[in-house]
Amino acid sequence: MERIAGRAGIALFVLVAALLGLAVPGARAAEGVPVAQAGHLAERLRDEPVYISDQLPREVPRSTAPDFAKAAQRTGLPTYVLVLPAGSAGGEELLDAVHDRLGRDGLYVLLDDSGVTDAAAYGVTAPADDAVTVSLYELPYDAGPLLSLRRFADVVAQGEEKAAARAEAARERYGDGDEPEPLYIGPSDRDDQSLMTGAALTGVPLTVLLLVPYVRRWRRRLPGAPAGRPAARRRWVVPAVAVACAVAVAVTANARFDQTRSGAAPAPTAADMSARVERVAAGLRQDPVYEDPESPRVLTARQRERLHERIRAFARSEGGGPVYVALVPQQPEDESAGDDELFAAAVHHRVGEDGVYVVADPVLGVIGVYNHGLRLDSLSVTFDVPEAVAYGDDAAGRADDHLMGRRLDRLMTFLEKAPRTEEPDSLGDPAPAPNPREEDTLRPLFSGEFWPGLWSGAVLAGLLFALVAAVLALTGKALRRRGAHPVPTEALPYTQPTEPSADFLRRTARAELRAFDAHFTDDAGARARNCMEAVLLLTGGGRERLADAAKDPAPAPATLVALIVLARAGRAALPPNEGGPEDRVCGVNPLHGPARTRRDVRVSAEHRNRRRWLPVCEPCRDAATAAPASLPGMRLTLPDGGGRRLPYDESEGPLPAVRDGIPRLISRIRESAAAT
Repeated sequence: MERIAGRAGIALFVLVAALLGLAVPGARAAEGVPVAQAGHLAERLRDEPVYISDQLPREVPRSTAPDFAKAAQRTGLPTYVLVLPAGSAGGEELLDAVHDRLGRDGLYVLLDDSGVTDAAAYGVTAPADDAVTVSLYELPYDAGPLLSLRRFADVVAQGEEKAAARAEAARERYGDGDEPEPLYIGPSDRDDQSLMTGAALTGVPLTVLLLVPYVRRWRRRLPGAPAGRPAARRRWVVPAVAVACAVAVAVTANARFDQTRSGAAPAPTAADMSARVERVAAGLRQDPVYEDPESPRVLTARQRERLHERIRAFARSEGGGPVYVALVPQQPEDESAGDDELFAAAVHHRVGEDGVYVVADPVLGVIGVYNHGLRLDSLSVTFDVPEAVAYGDDAAGRADDHLMGRRLDRLMTFLEKAPRTEEPDSLGDPAPAPNPREEDTLRPLFSGEFWPGLWSGAVLAGLLFALVAAVLALTGKALRRRGAHPVPTEALPYTQPTEPSADFLRRTARAELRAFDAHFTDDAGARARNCMEAVLLLTGGGRERLADAAKDPAPAPATLVALIVLARAGRAALPPNEGGPEDRVCGVNPLHGPARTRRDVRVSAEHRNRRRWLPVCEPCRDAATAAPASLPGMRLTLPDGGGRRLPYDESEGPLPAVRDGIPRLISRIRESAAAT
């Protein structure tokens, strides 16, 4: 009797277990892992060691399986690879269940569209966890699953000791939130690159064209700076530099911003893009309720049978017809880019039968309903579905199966009550999904925001020019107020202009007078005192006004030259320079400073025989010997106020006397002062 009672208890337990199996969404191989899902994946791996879901063609096309197989071989171990959508993967529990059904030892690796997520070794020794850690930490988020598998396999091949050390190093380096630099850029990054390139392509050359000539002119206006007109043969240099800058910007930007794709996904083939639709359509031709074998089951056997009964009843009803239910996940990586309306239209086209096509997502729990050819109000069928049916309520959100069986039953009730039409109705063709060959392709660098960038660069160049001009104006004003140091005597022949402007003469005279006054003392020698006396006679004031003597209203250009010559000669006579050669200055250009000798100098370019015996500086002496015809062009000329220039020795006033030496100039100034 006890044996009979024991057998009865066992039989009762089995019966209860069987009933519970009918009451839940499918029996499970392990906690949370459906038997059907694990069995389906095991059968796929039995044929090939790499299985790629057909639900990820935009990120992981099935045609890339040979590349994944080649990467898996790097481990040196029997390796089985599953690439599944993120929502349908079950981690190591799924790998355990698949291994149990496949019955083969080896390294099992699970990936989604981002990379390796889980791995487990069965009957072999492999650092699976460390390899997963390395592939997770060392690679950026956009590396893609193929590169992730390659990194995983390389770490496994290193052995347990090296893999553990590498995993620890990766955790230390990237474990605090730091991430490796992305491998790809996005469309917004390309927009930034195009904008930057356009701005640089106009901004840099315009800055060169605006600033270089301006800075040159500004420097020539500084106190003590040489003045003169730039050589005509060099005027092409600045435009040439600007053009070279534009070419350099274009070439550098094109080489630096050479990215062409925004992600690691390879372009799928036509077979990749149609594989899932064909699979679902083939299943619906056999059974109006198709459950994706790669996803968790959300219908019990009883719910499935109930749904079949409701579908048959609706087909017999007035205005009814076939209903096709596809329990398939929808996500951006699939052929329809997650658009269930587009997926339903594609399946309808493949099935070739009119009816109501229901797309139920077993992962997200969303239900979409689309009428194709039945006498139903298509807008009402699609948009009037109760929210609790289409998206589920709070209870559905908490349930693993999203209460899908109950909601589909309510959907059939909704369809039975849906408004009928006299003629077959449809929503029309949905908008096509993005082209997978183009959605990861970046626009050319010289397009899009590049054109607004050209305008931005011109505006920025103008703003920069205005800013620099303002700063230089303030700086120049401060320098002119403070006064610059006079040019050293030995540099005068090489820096002083032949055709100085009135502004240059004013600045130079102001600088020389300030320097002379700063070093002058009451016990200075006779020559220095004589020079100071002549300066004061020319300026018509005392030493307290000497620093402002060259300001507006400024003396005539000839007077300014005389002041410059006297200030330099007087400063040369002060200690420790007393006794220096200040008696004579260069007769060709008095601004050249002290003369070293005398030469018979040609003074007319038209008349070769018009010559004078003049004191000359060293450069003018050399020119008189080597190229005497050049001396007329080296003579100092001064503006006459009418837009013309006259040789300095033809000007009015005492300045022409400087050809006979400083003492003669001083005497001539005294005579002029006495005469007035």
